Amino acid sequence: MLPCAMDTTVPQQDDVIRIGALEIRASEGLLLAGGRALTLSVREFGLLVALARSGGGIVRREDLYARVWGGELRPGDRSIDVYIHKLRVKLEEALPDWRFIHTHVGFGYRFGPEPSHPFHNGATSR
Repeated sequence: MLPCAMDTTVPQQDDVIRIGALEIRASEGLLLAGGRALTLSVREFGLLVALARSGGGIVRREDLYARVWGGELRPGDRSIDVYIHKLRVKLEEALPDWRFIHTHVGFGYRFGPEPSHPFHNGATSR
């Protein structure tokens, strides 16, 4: 049986987050992309959950670090950017027609499904 919006057997919203073709089961540490499970590191999964729970708002790098690493981001620390890059690559490999993580330079990151718009298409690649 496929879940629907009125299905009362679906776990609480805090436990399962559905955004586009992604299903994040926070308490299980599980990410499904288009129905397929993706393997993420603990940090990647923590970033994904923190961004997904932001409601589409921009989350500052310092806030992401505090939520996922549990400490204060030190000047020059690029951990957030490294793990965001790894997470982006995995999401884009699983769902190449979509982009989920968006950079807002000088502010932070935003999470939301948007169709991918490759620069080249069949007409421009010749």
